[in-house]
Amino acid sequence: MLDPTTVQVLLADLQTHIVPLGRTNEPTALRRAAGSLATICELLDLPVTLSTAPGPDVIAELDRFGAPLVRTGPACWDDPATRAAITDQHRRTLVLGGVTSEIVVLHTALDALAAGFDVQVVADVCGGLSDRTEQAAYRQIEAAGGRITSVPSLASDMVRDFTTPTGRTTIETLVAAAH
Repeated sequence: MLDPTTVQVLLADLQTHIVPLGRTNEPTALRRAAGSLATICELLDLPVTLSTAPGPDVIAELDRFGAPLVRTGPACWDDPATRAAITDQHRRTLVLGGVTSEIVVLHTALDALAAGFDVQVVADVCGGLSDRTEQAAYRQIEAAGGRITSVPSLASDMVRDFTTPTGRTTIETLVAAAH
C-alpha cells in the first residue's frame, strides 16, 4: 500500500499544443486521465508541480493547480526551479506523467531515480511518439528502478477502502474517467 503522505505529482508538457503530438494515447483519453489524476490529487492532498515548455497554457483539466514552471530543456530535473519544487516537498515518491514519454518523461524519471526518488510513471497520462519508442523508454525507466502504472492502479494503491467517503469519491472519479 502506498502512503499518500509520501507522494507528489509532476506533470510535464501537458499543454494544449503538445498533447496532440503524442501518438500512443489519444488526446481526449489523455486529458480524461489527467483530469481524473487531478481530482485524486486534490482528494488526497497530493502536491502537484506543473512543468512546461515555453508556449500556450496547460490543458484545462490542470488549470486548478496554478501557473506552471516554464523550462527550456528536455528534462524537468535540469530546471533549478522545478527540481527545487520537487525536492522541497520532502515526499520520496514522485508520480510522473507527460508528453512525450521518450523525452521529458524518460529523462526526468531517470534523473529523479538517480536523485533517490521512487518514481511511478502513469502511462495513461503520457503520450509517446510511437508505441515502439515509448515502450523502449518505459523499459529504460523500469531497468533503472522506476515503475510504470496507471491512474486507477495508483489511486487504488493509495485508497484501499472504497466504502469510506474518500474511497467512494475515488472510485466514482475512476469510473467516470473510463467513460
